[in-house]
Amino acid sequence: MYQPAEDSYLLQKFVRKYAFGRVLDIGTGSGIQALTAIENPNVKEVIAVDINENVVNRLNDEIKEKKLRKINVLQSDLFENVEGYFNLIIFNPPYLPQDKGIEDVSLYGGKRGWEISERFFNHISKYLFPDGKILFLFSSLTNRTKIEEIINNNLLEYKEIGKEKLAFEELFVYEIFKTPLLRELERKGIENIHYFTQGKRGVIFTGVLDKSKLIKTHFPSKKNLIKVAIKIKRKESKALERIKNEVNWLKVLNNENIGPRLLFYDKEYFVYGFVEGKFILDWIKDNGKEEIKKILIQILEQCFVMDILKVNKEEMHHPLKHIVIDRNNKSVLLDFERCNKTEKPKNVTQFIEFIFRVKKELGAKQIGVDEGDLRKLSMDYKNTYNDITFKNIIKALS
Repeated sequence: MYQPAEDSYLLQKFVRKYAFGRVLDIGTGSGIQALTAIENPNVKEVIAVDINENVVNRLNDEIKEKKLRKINVLQSDLFENVEGYFNLIIFNPPYLPQDKGIEDVSLYGGKRGWEISERFFNHISKYLFPDGKILFLFSSLTNRTKIEEIINNNLLEYKEIGKEKLAFEELFVYEIFKTPLLRELERKGIENIHYFTQGKRGVIFTGVLDKSKLIKTHFPSKKNLIKVAIKIKRKESKALERIKNEVNWLKVLNNENIGPRLLFYDKEYFVYGFVEGKFILDWIKDNGKEEIKKILIQILEQCFVMDILKVNKEEMHHPLKHIVIDRNNKSVLLDFERCNKTEKPKNVTQFIEFIFRVKKELGAKQIGVDEGDLRKLSMDYKNTYNDITFKNIIKALS
């Protein structure tokens, strides 16, 4: 069991101030934070949890002996056996990087010191009221930048409310809470929201949506859970109105069965059906000649529709991260933030350039590409944008 030390007493100051309503103390150890919280008259209930059975038994004995009220102790690995929502969640995690051969769970936070904290933040949102708060203590030995990255990656905000310098480290106490965006997305029925990836202008999170909640005409008898992606603008990006632009074009292109299915949106974000599958080059390496030819034609047909609509998607000559082939062998184009209206769209001709660039990979699948012939057909198409010249391109690939 971890005995109270400088970190415990630093955190205790803020527990006295912030404890309210329903409180959860994760990794309670000696119970110092939980026992401090029940002293506050504004606290209705405290749940103290610890992975160590001996810790749980010792604290339960102390509660019985002192006839303490408002407190329950559970054995739990983080949130494993926890239920319900809380106004305040307290965590003073093990934060030292793992030393070889030492397995003291009360001291070591994982190989690099932050892995347990990452697990904590990855699951915390579904236990925190929309206006709830987290009191979190960590050390400079843990990697402050990484901790802040983990917090941001879970759509949480933080502010430093306390710190203390010791001989070989500095301790920090953060007050952490849900961002307005996270609260809104959860209000709309999205759960388990986590960072997925980012590009130059946008950041993508994934989540799980109960689609039945979008139907407001009746009360659904069962859930309809789907995985979704949430795209927001990167803070560092200076590009203007990219979210609005992508939403507008997805509305248009979804009518032509192009792009991921747009579900709903606001000024700062939009939500669409997550596409499970492989990026095009990885998919080509794992599939056979006939399947690959069908997919190339399928993508060209989508490019042709966009050309007819006088829409330029951009980046179709290098779409390595912009085309996913799903489990049903359907190609889905992604990332329409640079989409624009033009009299001279280049979707078909750019994708033909991509085909030239992957000649080696196609050749390994016995797919020959006559670059001279295809380039001439591409030029004819560029001058006409008509159905006949497009069909000639398809014939050359068939």
